[in-house]
Amino acid sequence: MRKRILGPDNPAVPTASRIYLDLARVAQVEVSSEDGSHPIEGALLPGPGSGWMAAGPGEQVVRLLFDEPARLHHLGLLFREEFHSRTQEFVLRWSADHGTTWREIVRQQFNFSPPVTTTESEEYAVQLQGVTTLELRIVPEISGGAARATLARMSLA
Repeated sequence: MRKRILGPDNPAVPTASRIYLDLARVAQVEVSSEDGSHPIEGALLPGPGSGWMAAGPGEQVVRLLFDEPARLHHLGLLFREEFHSRTQEFVLRWSADHGTTWREIVRQQFNFSPPVTTTESEEYAVQLQGVTTLELRIVPEISGGAARATLARMSLA
């Protein structure tokens, strides 16, 4: 039997075989808020970036509006929290009709417990066609605390 152990250094599908979308060329982004030193471009554009951070606490939205309906087969999200223990929830959903109707891809909660647990990486294999809008909703602290939403990286292929 052939076996392969998957982990952060050995993803299920080699990233070199994926062709990631150039979001700056194929979509507009709407964001509910952003900290001036951590704009959304830091999480969406290729290369090293500081990631995105909301301007204040509470639920936040990052929405991609595609210029032409898109076909997506991979969604990657990376969240980081290096300072505060908290439980975060996110919902990722898509629309084929510019946001009139929505289909949920995933809804998930996870805990940050710095200094041990500071990152959450999610990779989803999907078969979505005709995507006009992709939306990420983040509740940074489900208990309603003062944590601000962050997104280190979002990648689409």
